[in-house]
Formats: sequence, structure tokens, C-alpha cells
Amino acid sequence: MLRHAIAPSARYTKASHDVVRHPRLNSDAKILLLYVQGLPDNTTFKPLSELAQKLGIKGRAYQKAKQQLIENGYVHEWRSQADGGRWITEQLVANAPLTSEQAGHLRGTPSAASPVSPPPSTHSPTVGEPTARTAGGYEPVEDHSDKTTPHPPSEPSEPSALSEPERPASTADPALLARAERVLLSLRHSRRELHLGVREAAKLAFDAVKWLERGLSESDLRQALLAERPKDGVRSAVGFLRYRLVEKLPEPRTTPQSYEPTRPRELIECQGPGKTHNFRPLLDETKCTPCRLIAANTMYSASPSPEPDHLPWRERFAKINTTPTALPGEG
Repeated sequence: MLRHAIAPSARYTKASHDVVRHPRLNSDAKILLLYVQGLPDNTTFKPLSELAQKLGIKGRAYQKAKQQLIENGYVHEWRSQADGGRWITEQLVANAPLTSEQAGHLRGTPSAASPVSPPPSTHSPTVGEPTARTAGGYEPVEDHSDKTTPHPPSEPSEPSALSEPERPASTADPALLARAERVLLSLRHSRRELHLGVREAAKLAFDAVKWLERGLSESDLRQALLAERPKDGVRSAVGFLRYRLVEKLPEPRTTPQSYEPTRPRELIECQGPGKTHNFRPLLDETKCTPCRLIAANTMYSASPSPEPDHLPWRERFAKINTTPTALPGEG
């Protein structure tokens, strides 16, 4: 390998071989670290993520590079809450790896550990020993961001008194519950906006099973949930399906009455020609079916009466002339 290198006389950044040849830093982390070292002092107020965007390092690439710099001691962060609930993130970028204690001294604090709480008052507590204050020192639940935000982090979710109460144990057939849950989960294949999770479908199955208990099939239930699509779309699949399951619940199907066939009629004597025989009429007929067919065939097969012979025109003319004609006025 041949090498030709000219040392720049201006606009350069001194890069340590420990950084350039670091085995646990990828190229994005190294470029980001060298880029920050060469910036003027008036740009240090910008967050590291904004500086990374100028290099085209975004999303997962930035998160991975930042994590590597933190793990190897090149980047340190402190997050604190100021007056009014405003959260502030301070960042320190070093060209050499630093421990948490060393970074804390550079920041201006004696240690990166939590501050020492003031001594308790002379009043003895009712139960237990004095403990350190915990207010304001908890870690937020969501992922830390390197940008200052005026909104305090959300606290860990706890069951609320206004939340939906747990459903009591259902007395429905477990097989029917499984069928209802299967129908609810299959709706996503017809309409993507009705996509349900497994837990959501399990809760709605308690309302859907009432349809199956009233005699409807799985196809009827699916058709009722997919029919009449809202014009504005579905904002909440759970809310839409729960409303439709409750409001559109059909009436229970009544048990169909048993059908009792009518009593067959008595045998009567046929009035048709031939030997005397009996048959069972359906309505008020007096002849059996074979006799009625014979009578119908005889009617339509009989030859029509012969027409008179056709006379020549001379004879017809002579016949007309010999016929006396009444004069006008004669009665």
C-alpha cells in the first residue's frame, strides 16, 4: 500500500489514534465525535442529535452511535427538573474517555451520584428510620431525549378508579367464547381499521358471545360487524365494535312451532269410465288422476268435423244469382 499525506495548515481537527482506531466505535460514532470536537464554542448549546442530523446521522443510526459513545465514556448526560416542571438535559462530549466521577467534576458537581439529603429533624418519625427525600428525583418512564421539553414525564401507569372495571367471570360456554373471539380477530382481514389485539378481542368476546347464544351463526355475527361502514371511518376499533355489539344485539329467536301434517282424506269412488274403483282426493276432484288424463287426451285427440266440399266459382256464382233478393221497402 502506498500512502501520500499532507498535514493541513488550517481548518483541521486533531484526532487521537485511540478514537480513530477504537474497536468498539462504529464509523458514525467516530465521525460524530470528531465533528463535535472541531466546532466553535458558540455552537456547543445545540443538542447532540441536532448536530448529528447535519451529518445525515438520524434515527437508529444516531441512537446506536450515541449509545456506543456513552458506553465508552465519550458522552455523558444529566437530566434534571427545573422550576415549573421543565426538564433539562445537559450533555458532555469529551475527546478522551471519562468516568462518571471525572465527568461530574468537569460539569461542576462533586460527584455524579445523587445529592445528599438534608438531615432529618429532631422529631422522631412515627414508624421506621429517616430516609432520603424522593420527590423530584425519579426517572421518567419514557425514553430520555436530549432536547429540553416543558412537559414533565409521565409517571408509571397505575390502575385508576375511573378505569373500566374488570369483567366478572362469564358463565358462557368456553367454546362459544373461543368462537366469538375468533370472529373478532378475523375482522382485520376484511377491514384493516378493525384490527384488534388478543387482549382486546378477549374483552369484546363477552359481548359477542351473546349473539351466538341467541342462535346466530359466526357468519351472521361477522356480517353485522362489517356492515354499514361509517362515513368518517373508525377511530377506535374497540369502541366501535363494543357499541355495535351492544346496540345491534338482535332479539332472541323463538322456537319454531312443530308442524302437524293435515289428516289425509277418506277414499271415494271414482266417477270416471271403466271398472269401479276408489281413490283418495287431494281437494274436491271426483275422478282419479288416470281417468282425468284419459278424458283430457280424448278431448284434444278428437278429429274436427269435416268441412263442406269447396265449390267452384261458377257454381257459387250461379247459386248466388238464384237466391231471391228482397227489394227495398219490402218487409
